[in-house]
Amino acid sequence: MFELLLCSIFTILPDYLFRRFRQGKRIGKEITLFSVWYELRYGIVACAILTISLITLIFYFHPSSQNVASFYRTLTILPEKNGRVVEIYTGNDDQVTSGQPLFRLDDRTETEAVEMATQEVAQIRAQMAVAEADLAVAAGNLEEAQGAYAQVRDELNVKSDLLSRGTNAVSRREVERLEVSLTTRQGGVNAARANMTAVQTKLDTLLPAQLASAEASLRSAEVALSKTVVRAGVDGEVQQFALQIGDVVNPLLRPAGILIPKKPDEVVFQAGFQQVSAQVVKAGVLAEMACASLPFEVIPMLVTSVQPVIAAGQFRPTDRLLDISERSTPGTFLAKMVPLYPERVKDVPWGSQCIANAYTNTHDQLDDPDVGTGEWLFLHMVQTVGIVHALLLRVQALLWPIQTLVFSGH
Repeated sequence: MFELLLCSIFTILPDYLFRRFRQGKRIGKEITLFSVWYELRYGIVACAILTISLITLIFYFHPSSQNVASFYRTLTILPEKNGRVVEIYTGNDDQVTSGQPLFRLDDRTETEAVEMATQEVAQIRAQMAVAEADLAVAAGNLEEAQGAYAQVRDELNVKSDLLSRGTNAVSRREVERLEVSLTTRQGGVNAARANMTAVQTKLDTLLPAQLASAEASLRSAEVALSKTVVRAGVDGEVQQFALQIGDVVNPLLRPAGILIPKKPDEVVFQAGFQQVSAQVVKAGVLAEMACASLPFEVIPMLVTSVQPVIAAGQFRPTDRLLDISERSTPGTFLAKMVPLYPERVKDVPWGSQCIANAYTNTHDQLDDPDVGTGEWLFLHMVQTVGIVHALLLRVQALLWPIQTLVFSGH
């Protein structure tokens, strides 16, 4: 309507003024309802063509979006295991920090498992102390066996020497008895050495492995015990948290509540523009936004990035062949915007419904010394008609509360 009135000023109105005051024709006499089309046909046609051209020019180079919002993700407060609530540390609408405990489940089973794992670790450590004592005993037995072996060996050497000289002081039977005894003593040394090796192996390999396994079981039990205390994953606000002591929570069927993360320092707004404007809306383009939660305010924005794909074209492999006609509805491409002045959006809640205009900037092209006259005029016209869309956005921001509160049956 605004574009039609604007175009009428330069087409129908001059035509009417010429016929009314220059030709002297009067309304109701020469200018009637039946003669309007014939008399003003050139002005009406020119107005229609100019209006359509102006609307096309405005909406192409200065596109608008009715779908603008600052999306946010909520975190479901869930335990990692089923359990009955025995203690609650926070309440609904409370501000919590990351790692702060929210509630605790019944932990008698987990506490018992930790105590058993602790006792097992202590038992293995005691076995290691006993093994060290056994090692000392084995070392003593080895020294004793080696001493007895050396004594028999020395005695055998002396008597064998005497026997070889032909003396009657030593009989061959006695030498043979010493040889058998030496072999027996050698077996005792080997047995003592094997026993010492077994104790050493147990102390160096078996018991440390058992201790590591027991400590791993202890850590696993402690982790299971820590899971009975549900903590906040991020800084934020607790919502829909209505636990009672004795309630049973389930990680799949019955969550405990919702955690809304803390609002970041820089809030990103996402806008969906029509595909026809994909070559106009680029990173670095200036924009303006108006939100229902902040009436009568127009917020200057900056487009920081544009999503390189259109969500309407995605598909997931299924057992049904894709019919391309199901994707006939054109989607929008996503542009991310941030406020030029962050303090302007501090009162805009997350998820607010907003509208936005993006504006084509032709200053760089106009600064080019090689730009032609026709292109220079066109670029100036593109810059100028952006005022019309900016004015329309302000009219929308002004009428939005009125339409919502008065004409929507509120």
